Amino acid sequence: MTLVNEGETDRLVAATCIVASSVDIQAIRVKGSRLEMRKIDGGLVIPPANQQILKPRGYHLLMSGLASPLVVGTKLPITLVFEKAGSVTVDFAVEDPGPVGSQALND
Repeated sequence: MTLVNEGETDRLVAATCIVASSVDIQAIRVKGSRLEMRKIDGGLVIPPANQQILKPRGYHLLMSGLASPLVVGTKLPITLVFEKAGSVTVDFAVEDPGPVGSQALND
């Protein structure tokens, strides 16, 4: 997902989803041969006239406490909450997770 900011500096401060008890904004940090996820407290800054990319092994959203398993091929509404722009609901396509763990390190 690419967040595009055509106005003043804004910040993605939260996200919610009806099938998850929580959605955290996270970052990945490489430590030697390991990847560490960390929650971004205070939100993710999106500078003016710029964009912020969310993707695996980078900034991303982490859903926890799923009420039921996600079904590949369906759409999932997630509400993104911005400090200045307010709430925006986006339909995300549910896809296969792709490589994880040591598989992801070898990509």
